[in-house]
Amino acid sequence: MKKWLIPVIILAVLGIGLYQWAVGFNNTAVKLKETSTQAWANVESAYQRRNDLIGNLVKTVQGAADFEKGTLTAVIEARAKATSVSIDPTNITPEQLAKFNEVQGGLSGALKSLLVTVERYPDLKANQNFLELQSQLEGTENRINIERNRFNESVLPYNNHIKTFPNSVLAGLFNFDELAYFKSEPGAEQAPDVNFEFN
Repeated sequence: MKKWLIPVIILAVLGIGLYQWAVGFNNTAVKLKETSTQAWANVESAYQRRNDLIGNLVKTVQGAADFEKGTLTAVIEARAKATSVSIDPTNITPEQLAKFNEVQGGLSGALKSLLVTVERYPDLKANQNFLELQSQLEGTENRINIERNRFNESVLPYNNHIKTFPNSVLAGLFNFDELAYFKSEPGAEQAPDVNFEFN
């Protein structure tokens, strides 16, 4: 065998090894990121379900002629804000999640205020449509929490894959950026202040 052939063979083997590593890294990163993208779509789907239910709830509550218009207006406005913020699921940043969380939190607050105010209206509280919608909203809030947790669980393996060495080298070359986790609203660790005084 010719002496010059040995370095050529070594370079070829190294080249094939690097190529296989790069392909394996890329394909795994794409699959993991797609899992996170799908998980985020499920989060948005749960929020959309809540948004749809709120529309029906508002229509039901509007049927109570003497119900406070300001409370309904706050819910309608918060709902409009919540639907105006969207996130690119292929590039989820902490800033996008913070803005999304802020408007969804505003909607949650307005909705809680509406449900507390309803306590003063016995006819409305006894309305079967209202009770059903209220029950569905409670179930949807649970779904939202589950989907947010599943999203966070899907982000972990992706972030681990692209941040560990030597994969982090390829992540930069192939533009695979870290995905942000869904975090609670600032102050969520504090117990809510519940006030049932209606005067």
